[in-house]
Amino acid sequence: MIKKLHIQLTFFCTLVSGLILALMSLICVSFSEAEARESHFSNFELKTTMLIHQIESQTILSLEWFSQLKADTRFEMDIQDDGTKLLLENLSPNRLDTKIFALARESARKEYRLIEESITSDTKLSANAAFELHADNQDYYACIALIPKNNRMLNIAILQPLTELYHSIYLNRLLFAGADILGVTLLGIFFWFYTQRMIHPLIISRQKQTEFIAAASHELRSPLTLMLSCLSSMNKASADEAERFANTIMQEGKRMGRLIDDMLTLSNSDSSHFSIDKTNVELDTLILSAYEKFEPLALKKNISLDFILPDTLSAPYPCDRERIEQVLSILLDNALSYTPENGRICLSLAGTSDRPTIRVSDNGIGIPDSEKESIFDRFYRCDKAHKDKMHFGLGLCIAQEIIHMHKGKIWVEDTPGGGATFVIILN
Repeated sequence: MIKKLHIQLTFFCTLVSGLILALMSLICVSFSEAEARESHFSNFELKTTMLIHQIESQTILSLEWFSQLKADTRFEMDIQDDGTKLLLENLSPNRLDTKIFALARESARKEYRLIEESITSDTKLSANAAFELHADNQDYYACIALIPKNNRMLNIAILQPLTELYHSIYLNRLLFAGADILGVTLLGIFFWFYTQRMIHPLIISRQKQTEFIAAASHELRSPLTLMLSCLSSMNKASADEAERFANTIMQEGKRMGRLIDDMLTLSNSDSSHFSIDKTNVELDTLILSAYEKFEPLALKKNISLDFILPDTLSAPYPCDRERIEQVLSILLDNALSYTPENGRICLSLAGTSDRPTIRVSDNGIGIPDSEKESIFDRFYRCDKAHKDKMHFGLGLCIAQEIIHMHKGKIWVEDTPGGGATFVIILN
């Protein structure tokens, strides 16, 4: 499923980016071609204007002069002198059909009113018109010029095939197409790695979810198996044994209830339904309350439980009282589980009123450096903790979620002399 999602994301991102790139390329190509056509036509107009000016200024028009002009301009020309065609074959080496020149002259008469009778030799003013012409499935630039010359009228038809222009446009399109193909290929490679990096957290989350379900199933199966075993044995047991089995079932049922509550808490955190209700709380009072709650259990285990408070009363701090109490209970319960008999646990409050710091220290077995980051993972427990049925490896994970909801930080460090110290800083 993840692989399919990876492929789909890569294809979708590449497709959208490719379409945008193609659209931008089409826009650029259209502007480029329009500019090329305009530039090409302007160049044609400029050359024909210069040609006409040279013809007007020449006294004698020789074949050599026209041949050199043809070589310089690469135009196809047809010249008529008072309606008589001049036999200058070298002016049109491509042997263009005379119908094309006739069509060009006809277009000039109809569309540009370029009529020989409108120009007299007395005016000594020439007239010309340049335009595009389509004939014989080919496009041309055409220029028709009427030039009074020695009491005669020269009718000059100039044609330039657009083959070179279209070839240039075709190469330009191939260049853009090649650039687009290369761009789409590079985008595809980029999005392949980019989407892979994007969905990597999803892969990790899915993996953790699978591990969570597997661990939760294992934790739930143990008490359930024991409860079913006790129920099966109660049918053949004596009254005393049945009562013992009933107590075991009750304890395992409560254990399952605690595990389910912890999993629901984490589930609400994952689904963003984990909310906190902040009120102004006196943290020193909260520390004393936690101390009084766990002091009897510490005395029962012959463990010294102390507390340290600031010399002055702390100002009320906005937080969720029940959630912070839950965090302190988790940390103190863990400390009592890991601290040996005759050990010591200290609960302290320090820091400023807007950035209070809470510490829970013990002189127990401590936590190796290699495990200090892992202890906040779900269902993570040290080997010795696995023997304790009262712990499922979810407490520290829940505590971390609660502190993060308060925009705070929680971490563990070594206690001087041995043991572990959990530090909480609230913002």
